[in-house]
Parts: sequence; structure tokens; C-alpha cells
Amino acid sequence: MLADKIQEVFNEPGCGVNQAKTTKERKKGCSKPLKPGAAAGGCAYDGAMIALQPIADVAHLVHGPIACLGNSWDNRGTRSSGSQLYRTGFTTDLSELDIVHGGEKKLYKAIKEIVQQHNPPAVFVYQTCVPAMIGDDIEAVCKYAAKKLGVPVIPVNAPGFVGSKNLGNKLAGETLLDHVIGTREPEVSTPNDVCIIGEYNLAGELWLAKPLMDEIGIRIQSCISGDGRYNEIAAAHRARVTMVVCSQALINVGRKMEERWGIPYFEGSFYGVTDMSDTLRTMATMLVQRGADPAMLNRAEAVIAREEAAVSKRLERYKPRFTGKRVLLFTGGVKSWSMVTALEEAGLTIVGSSTKKSTKEDKEKLKKRKGEEFHMWDDLKPKEMYRMLRDSEADIMLSGGRSQFISLKAKVPWLDVNQERHHAYAGYDGIVNLCEEIDKTLSNPIWRQVRLPAPWE
Repeated sequence: MLADKIQEVFNEPGCGVNQAKTTKERKKGCSKPLKPGAAAGGCAYDGAMIALQPIADVAHLVHGPIACLGNSWDNRGTRSSGSQLYRTGFTTDLSELDIVHGGEKKLYKAIKEIVQQHNPPAVFVYQTCVPAMIGDDIEAVCKYAAKKLGVPVIPVNAPGFVGSKNLGNKLAGETLLDHVIGTREPEVSTPNDVCIIGEYNLAGELWLAKPLMDEIGIRIQSCISGDGRYNEIAAAHRARVTMVVCSQALINVGRKMEERWGIPYFEGSFYGVTDMSDTLRTMATMLVQRGADPAMLNRAEAVIAREEAAVSKRLERYKPRFTGKRVLLFTGGVKSWSMVTALEEAGLTIVGSSTKKSTKEDKEKLKKRKGEEFHMWDDLKPKEMYRMLRDSEADIMLSGGRSQFISLKAKVPWLDVNQERHHAYAGYDGIVNLCEEIDKTLSNPIWRQVRLPAPWE
């Protein structure tokens, strides 16, 4: 059953990677044998947790050894405007005896205890490698518990050994399609409702875009999954338009919502002035086409004009300080192209961007913005990255935490732009925040000191 689901996800017709394949190649799927150490990039279970844990009022129960749970309280920078239940770590904490005798009874007891103590609107149960290998049937246990306890208990069947983090993202999306979306009707439904998919509200980024959408009259009916609530996501099938923020991860959700409920989707970005304006404009246009008040278009243009003028004025102070400064962008997905636009609008020069986790569409957008000659790396080796930084080909590197030590070893400033960061970079205010952080990083006096010879040399 899980194998069928994985094959279905690999054949996703909305995925740009799959579209570039031949029919024969599509039948083989995207599965690649993992190399030793490949799990360092995140397994399928990790990907499923990343996609679903931001649903704030749900209890997220990890069925497996306690080590699989990690640090739930501050694992990623996603924020909630209300319930903090999503940050509490629940696990069945399987031991050697449970592996011998099976962990299904322990799982049911854990679900029951959570429901009695916290009364959540739903419990998400994550399958991990160990119980999957000993044959625990979490779907049967969840079905029994839901019937017995009167609360939705959702099995997330994405054990780590089945594949990569990205596969886990997609399996999480399939879980929502199979068990959550469409199971409830919203209390209020309007022609202005949108569903946002793949926005995780890292450092509160969604809150930088939401006030502008409110002003235009666009209502976020549900967000999958940043600052999300179970009942809102269960009613996501009543949205009028869907925005897919990260197509690589959850394009399957956008496409199937269009197939099942006729909700058109588009891919948008909240990063950078131009992309933020395009997103608001596209969202308003599509809503009007589906029955919203045409005056929404005028409100959108007024907000865009005002915000662009304001942010342009705020960015002026950074442009002289950024003149001649070169950035090595080592990220992926939608940020591979949307961050480029954002940084160039601030006056920085981009020497290249990684595209390892980017879709074909992401790469095409990057080529369209920068031309064929622009450096795009599918697999930039750490050794080569270090050489570039050591030889002063870039003045700062923007990346995730895993590659920070390459930059620090080369004594080059580094700034986190991935999920562990504590600053919000989305929207018009976000680009100003990003410039402020880059400026502080570049001008930090520590870099002059670490480049000096040691006193004993």
C-alpha cells in the first residue's frame, strides 16, 4: 500500500521534474539508491514532520524510539498565533521489549493519554523506521483509536527508510488529501478565500504578508501548514484559489485539489519586492475571475504601489553599502530564484545559486531572470565552495545551517536563510529585514579580527 502511494507520488504530473522525463523514465519513478551519509539531508519521516508539524493545535505523536523525536520545542522556526501544542514532543518511546512484542498497544495507550490530557482537535501519528520494520499497523490502530475516542487520529505513513525528505513532504501532502482536506465544512466561506500551500510561517513570515492581504480583501481560509489549524485545513476544499509556495514539496496537493474540487492553483513567492507584488496581483486577479468583487484589483494595485514606494525608500540606505558586494547563494527550491530577485533589488551582485532542490520550473525562472550564462550548481561540492570563498569570489554566503562551517572555515561572512533562522524575510518588510541582517553580517568587526594572523604566528 505504501509502495503504491510512493509510486503515485513519483509519477506526479504537476511536478516539473517528471514533466521533463520520457514515459519510460516516469515509470521508473524518482527513486535513487541512497548513498552512505545521504540521510544527513533528512529522511522521509523528517520531511513529513516538517510539512505537518506547523499545524499548531494538533498533537503530533511520533511512534518510534525517542531519538526520532528530536527537539520538538525549537526544532524549526515556525510560529503560531495561538496554540503551542505543536511544540510539545509526544512519542511512544519504543524500547527493545516493544520491538520484540510489538508497539501497537503502546501506541493506542499514548493516543488515549494525549486525548484525555490535551483534548486536541486531532492527533497525527508518525510512523518511523523501527515500528514499520517490525510490522506495526499504525493505520489500523489510528482507525480503532478514532472510533473509540471520538477524535480524528491521522496516520502519517512515511518511515525514514522509504526515501528522502522531499518524498516525506509529498507523503505528508497525500496524508492531508486522504484523511483531512474535505472532511469538514467551514463556518464561513467567501469568494475571497485562498488556501496557501507550502508556507510554514518560519520566524512569522506569513504575518508580514497577511495584513496586506487583509487590506486588499483576500482572506486566508487555510494555510498548509504554517500557523495552521486542523479544522481550517479540513475545510480547505472551499477555498476559491490555491497558492503553492514550494512546488517541489507539495505540488501534488495543489494539483489534486484542482482535480477534486476545481480550485485553480498558481505558484507564487513572498520573497522580494517584484515577486511579492506579482503574488498579490495574481491572487487578486484569480479571485476576481472566480467571483470576487472586481474592486479588489484596484485595492491590490493601490497597496502594491504604496508598498513598493515605501520599500524603495527604505532600501536606498543599503545600496551604497552593498555596492560591489558579491553573494554566493546556496539554497534551493523557490528561494533559488526568488532570493536572487530580492537581493539584486537591494543592490547586491549574485555570483551564483545552487539548484539542487529546485524544479525544472525553478531553473527556468532563474534562467529567465539571469540568462544562460548565470552560474547554477546542481551539486556544488563543499571543497569547491570552500575554494570559491577562500579565493574571495564572494563577500558573503547565504545558505542553510549545514554549510555554515565551510564559510566560517574560509573566514567569510555567512547568513542563515533557511528554516533555522530567527528573522522573517518575506514580503516588503521582509526584504528590508534581510538587507539589515546582511549589512550587520558584512560589517561585523569579527571578520577583520579572524583574518589577522594569530598572536603566536
